[in-house]
Amino acid sequence: MGRRDDIPAAFRASIQIAANGRRTVATTDFVAALALVNYEWSLAEANRWIEHYQSTFKDVSTEEGERRTFLLFNPNNGGF
Repeated sequence: MGRRDDIPAAFRASIQIAANGRRTVATTDFVAALALVNYEWSLAEANRWIEHYQSTFKDVSTEEGERRTFLLFNPNNGGF
């Protein structure tokens, strides 16, 4: 079992930055990063954690199911 502090670090490690500057996180990448720090989470558990703890990421998935993609946005009308 990993340490609780490893979860946000794994989330930050799974952020992908596109050429246009947009930052996205795929649930599958987050689960893979968690596995590296001894957390075995399902896609559903990872989605629940992102929805609860990451208020600046919104779901932009194009398909149904647990394989989701989250996009960083600024709710204060300043950027992404």
